[in-house]
Amino acid sequence: MDLRHLRYFAAVAATEHVGRAAAGLGIAQPPLSRAIRALESELGVALFERGARGVRLSPAGAALLPEARRLLRDAEAFRTGARQFASGEAGTLAIGFVSTAAYNVLPRLLPRFRARRPGVRVVLREATSDVQPPALVAGDLDLGFLIPSTGDPALAYLPVHRERLIAALPAGRRWPAVPDARRLAREPLILFPRAVAPSLHDAVLGWCRQGGVEPSIEQEAIQMQTIVSLVAAGMGISLVPASLAHLKRTGVVYRPLDGGGPTVSIALAWRRADDSPLTRAFVGEARGLFRTDGSPT
Repeated sequence: MDLRHLRYFAAVAATEHVGRAAAGLGIAQPPLSRAIRALESELGVALFERGARGVRLSPAGAALLPEARRLLRDAEAFRTGARQFASGEAGTLAIGFVSTAAYNVLPRLLPRFRARRPGVRVVLREATSDVQPPALVAGDLDLGFLIPSTGDPALAYLPVHRERLIAALPAGRRWPAVPDARRLAREPLILFPRAVAPSLHDAVLGWCRQGGVEPSIEQEAIQMQTIVSLVAAGMGISLVPASLAHLKRTGVVYRPLDGGGPTVSIALAWRRADDSPLTRAFVGEARGLFRTDGSPT
């Protein structure tokens, strides 16, 4: 069935006059009349009762008109949706993120992106930095915020945030205002496994070794919230991104590190071959908000 014929049917029904409907549609009257008769022939019913002073809907036409209008609305919505998908104004993005991104990157970027593209559904999935790259390559994630390590050639990376590490220490004890590596080396260390976040793991150990000490790793955990909870339980101390200080955990105090401490970065990653409008739009929003060196603008 030709949607154009449905549009003609609705126009004639609205005016009850073929000539006026033709003028409104910007076509000649004879082609319009032929199109209406072709539709009637296809449906096997008369849609109009014709008279000398015009036309009026037949009982069948009156019954079918609401359905015709619904089909026309659906067709227009389909066209609009197709244009929105093509321009990155609609669709779904699956985005992975490490826990620290929830304290620094996501609160700034997501509200801005969603305000500009309210038709886009964003699905967030918390995942560690070792899990995200294969999920991106497999297409299970569209984008990911992670702590970058050795770059996968199938992925593109955009640095979006860089921050210093600070000490997370059990409360209820006396700690220096700015502890150094030698002081913290007396304490058991709670650390991210190297397989999960090599750059973070190496930054912590590198800072300790620069201070001339070899830390004693007591426990490993893959979630920052878990690490902070273990510190609160008195299991040891840890070095965590400074944004974790926003996690007001009873039993934990935070201190800056001697010499400023090492830094850790968060990058936005996506498939190099992904040329979808939605992905381009999200990456573009991130580029506009963060400098390429990973510092907030």
